[in-house]
Amino acid sequence: MAYVDHAFSISDEDIMVGTSYTVNNKPPVKEIALAVALLVFGALGIVLGFFMAVNRIGGDRAHGLFFALLGAILFIPGFYYTRIAYYAYKGYKGFSFSNIPAV
Repeated sequence: MAYVDHAFSISDEDIMVGTSYTVNNKPPVKEIALAVALLVFGALGIVLGFFMAVNRIGGDRAHGLFFALLGAILFIPGFYYTRIAYYAYKGYKGFSFSNIPAV
């Protein structure tokens, strides 16, 4: 028996057929809070990591650089989703709150 994916099929039994479809563009508060927290903690980790590397706090420079790398891993998605939320809030074309994934 073959596998059939019905996720993209359109039938008469589909709920969306014949009904009005409205876009819910409310800001997702939890997701935006997570993005801002990632941005802040990532930036803090980068700054503190480089400070640790320069002053050799915690041993050698490798510890500070590793801390800065972890901060960068937090900073990148935080910046990306905070930017999307900001542009969606300002109403830029092509940006909406639906582009931010649910937590």
